[in-house]
Amino acid sequence: MDIVERFINYTKINTTTSRENGAKGIMPSSPGQMKLAKLLVSELEALGMEDIILRENAIVTATLPANTDETIPVVSFFGHLDTSAEQTADTKAQRLPYNGGDLCLNPELNIYLRESEFPELKNYIGDDLIVTDGTSLLGADDKAALAAIMNALQFLISHPEIRHGEVKVGFVPDEEQGLRGGGAKAFDVSEFGADFGYTLDCCGIGEFVYENWNAGDAEIIFTGQSAHPMSAKGKLKNSLLMAHKFISMLPGGEAPEYTEGREGYYWVKQLQGNSARTVLKLDIRDFSEEGYHARKTFVRQLAESACALWGEGSVICQLSDRYANVFNSLQGEGHYPIDIALRAYQRCGITPTPVAMRGGYDGAVLSQKGLPCPNIFTGAHNFHSIYEYLPVRSLRAASDVVIAIIQETFNGFTTGNRES
Repeated sequence: MDIVERFINYTKINTTTSRENGAKGIMPSSPGQMKLAKLLVSELEALGMEDIILRENAIVTATLPANTDETIPVVSFFGHLDTSAEQTADTKAQRLPYNGGDLCLNPELNIYLRESEFPELKNYIGDDLIVTDGTSLLGADDKAALAAIMNALQFLISHPEIRHGEVKVGFVPDEEQGLRGGGAKAFDVSEFGADFGYTLDCCGIGEFVYENWNAGDAEIIFTGQSAHPMSAKGKLKNSLLMAHKFISMLPGGEAPEYTEGREGYYWVKQLQGNSARTVLKLDIRDFSEEGYHARKTFVRQLAESACALWGEGSVICQLSDRYANVFNSLQGEGHYPIDIALRAYQRCGITPTPVAMRGGYDGAVLSQKGLPCPNIFTGAHNFHSIYEYLPVRSLRAASDVVIAIIQETFNGFTTGNRES
């Protein structure tokens, strides 16, 4: 099956994640994800893959056996089944030639993919773009990954002369839950049996992610004292105002709207309550472990100072870690997944563009569990938008890089040519 046909077939299954069901711990959060998982299982079976397992939570794993007696580390690849909740409509994907300028997605609704808004379109003149009709997401996040991985498996199975070690794949649900739950959290790395892996989950052709946030959450509970306003003097202690004063003491320029690159931040995410009790939720983000721990310490000490000011029990701070920077797992001897990927890009004639991701992805969770997992491109643009598009050449290139990583893993670890 051609990779484009494969991808478009996947887009026909609505796998929009349900944040409501995800908050209840239901996984997969939407029935379409299980439907897609079953389709992938049938395709894996048709390819002749082994150890195919579909779990009740829609996690799929499978193995491509080695065709060599050499001892080679087991490489793995991951994609996620769900699409983001920004749009819930069914996808009507279409493949259109792009010759420059604006591309009409929907003449009836006058929806265009405009070059003035997305100037990177100029890089794809002469290519075909897979787009929607402007009424939904495309779902290249992350069905392009599924198509690229499956296409690579199909190629290797049809070319047994290409020697390789054991290869494993994992397809997981509900990545779009913000990594609070989802398939990566539930994934059993020890059962899977891979030595390292790669997710395919973002970015234009050539981009390569091996750094992301150290990410944590803070929940700060302010307890005041309610009183009727006619007799409130000296009695009313307004928890809403306490929360606002606390927010005003956060560093003013260290918020998402003022930062970029590797600059960390505190994000005031949610404020809910009344004069008696108010709950503030913050996201804490930093690329370095030292900076991340310093930010958590600052929030905790600020809460302790506020509590000392307003009285015992008036401020309670609860801190939790969500995911860590992948690079924490890729230093020293663990750097080889990066080296292999960089050689694979070059093998495919693609200039690698390392990107520090200001977000998280399944590989961050898998890396924390002991499976080092950088992230390679799918080739798509404008994730989570009705203007999401996928250049066909980029999709094919993503699959080529998967194949090249498998080949470079073999070349790097065969007898007489082992990684140093």
